Amino acid sequence: MRSFKDNERSLARLGFTKVVNVDVCRVKANTDVLTNFEVLDLINSKRASKDTTRVIAAVARSEYKVCNYLNETVASTQTLESVTTFSNKCKDFKLTKVEILNIINIRPSVDFKALLDPIIAEPKERGIDIDGILELVQDLLPPLHVVET
Repeated sequence: MRSFKDNERSLARLGFTKVVNVDVCRVKANTDVLTNFEVLDLINSKRASKDTTRVIAAVARSEYKVCNYLNETVASTQTLESVTTFSNKCKDFKLTKVEILNIINIRPSVDFKALLDPIIAEPKERGIDIDGILELVQDLLPPLHVVET
């Protein structure tokens, strides 16, 4: 499992500011936002005890609910490498950080173009290649694993 320091360096490379207080998951005011993957990873890093017996540290009820929710989303299948690579390659498409963040968080798989309409503002006017973005999503962002019943 990666350490929080590894996450902190990775976030800085993506242009995000560093987390101020890990214990209460605070970030500096007026900073960029985190992807769902980064929030889940931050909570998991906080929960992991440094104890050699690997006992899970106490967790606030709200963190538990957030963690459970995020574990049911595509954030649970993403890796730092996939998110970083996707973010870097999206810069070629002239997407804003918010647009990239929303695509990572939603990871559209069905009717992708319809889902991008509310995410990407004026793609035709900005010359954004929607098919190229779709290809990147399929190549770099893992889909949600569906458990068949």
